[in-house]
Amino acid sequence: MFLYTKNFDEQKAKAMESLRKALAENKVDEDIVSLLEKINALENYFTTSSCSGRISVMEMPHFGDKVNSVWLGKWHRTVKVEEVLEAIGRHEKGQLWFLVRSPILHVGARTMEDAVKLLNLAIGLGFKYSNIKSVSHKKLLVEIRSTERMDVPLGADGELWVSEEYIKRIVGIANDQLRRFKGKLRRLEGEIGKLELK
Repeated sequence: MFLYTKNFDEQKAKAMESLRKALAENKVDEDIVSLLEKINALENYFTTSSCSGRISVMEMPHFGDKVNSVWLGKWHRTVKVEEVLEAIGRHEKGQLWFLVRSPILHVGARTMEDAVKLLNLAIGLGFKYSNIKSVSHKKLLVEIRSTERMDVPLGADGELWVSEEYIKRIVGIANDQLRRFKGKLRRLEGEIGKLELK
């Protein structure tokens, strides 16, 4: 069994300070705060970064260029068609994309046994893309990820390629996906305490 006790305690203290600052600056998704608190209350785990999942409209020079991309709309909740159309209306140049991203959490674990317990719990609750992200003498990190995702091109350089009816349909699918992964987050929050059981 790999032990990371010394580094782990130092890393957790730093991570908790970073989280306190992020919370004070409203940089943490509100609907995931209680889950983060429950994970961080566990002796052998701490969170390093998180997103509760989102629906977004994004303008980018070309697909994958995150640095130069611009959010035209971003929601961590179900979204109305009107909100999406309003965001689309702000499009001027580059590629226009409608995106869904599932939740992602990075969690430090004290030992490999702890990491595997968390990984098995997450996968069992539907976070099928979860994995052990990093294994070294300095860091042991579990990534919790779900499978829901959409990447839909809508237009480019101010031109819309799809109809309003099509947009209504993809918004409906996106909202269904969001409700599904938010449910998984709630189940994870309900089950996370089991990690401390011997």
